[in-house]
Amino acid sequence: MSLSLNRKIPPRPPLLKWGNYRIFLSKDLGISPSLAKRGEGRFYKIIFHIFPDNHSSYGFTLIEVLISVAILSIVLAAVYSTFFLAHKAIEGMDESMVKLQESRRALDILKCELDSAYVSSDENTFFKMSDRDIFGKEASQLAFTTFSTLRPGLSRISYYVEEKDRKLNLLKKVESPYSTGETKGVGIIEDLGAFTVEAKYNDTWVRTWDTGINRNRPPEIRISLSMAIKGKQVTLSDISRPKIGGSI
Repeated sequence: MSLSLNRKIPPRPPLLKWGNYRIFLSKDLGISPSLAKRGEGRFYKIIFHIFPDNHSSYGFTLIEVLISVAILSIVLAAVYSTFFLAHKAIEGMDESMVKLQESRRALDILKCELDSAYVSSDENTFFKMSDRDIFGKEASQLAFTTFSTLRPGLSRISYYVEEKDRKLNLLKKVESPYSTGETKGVGIIEDLGAFTVEAKYNDTWVRTWDTGINRNRPPEIRISLSMAIKGKQVTLSDISRPKIGGSI
């Protein structure tokens, strides 16, 4: 008895319904080993026929596509905004931390130099500070002789503020106390809010001092650095107590 591989399968009732689809199950001869199932010496192939219940409803409608695109656009915009804000916050935090670290380091170095400030009867040794303001911002000037790690022996160190593009920058000079040439200052901190140096005199903080007049070195010196961090004014300060030398 011969079987035709192309014989027509009689219609059968649907096996089940799923949404708008009807699923039919039928049986046909097959020779594909991956889909074949052996039974009674012959190969049978299980075939699922899935047809829409309404033959006119193939694919997606235009409204469904537009709604999907709109939802996807909203989700992508929200993700991008979150990423952009997080990146901007991290970048701003990095800049603020760097500025605070630079200021703290400069303050520590200045304190150590003032702790080693040296004044003697030698006219090349001195301690001078003066009070100034630039654009209404405090900008003290400080010059003194000290033992610094930047160069061997005694050094003459100056701290002063200069204005550039309406911003205050703190500069520093390190040179020999016996030098007569002009040394160029090196930038320490940019965009400074204020630089203040005060000396203790009779239990009062004063902003001017000159060993040529006072004939001695101040017992305590207070240094303050102010800067704007994220729109807020932040001030770092420390107190130095010189330990070397004394009155002239």
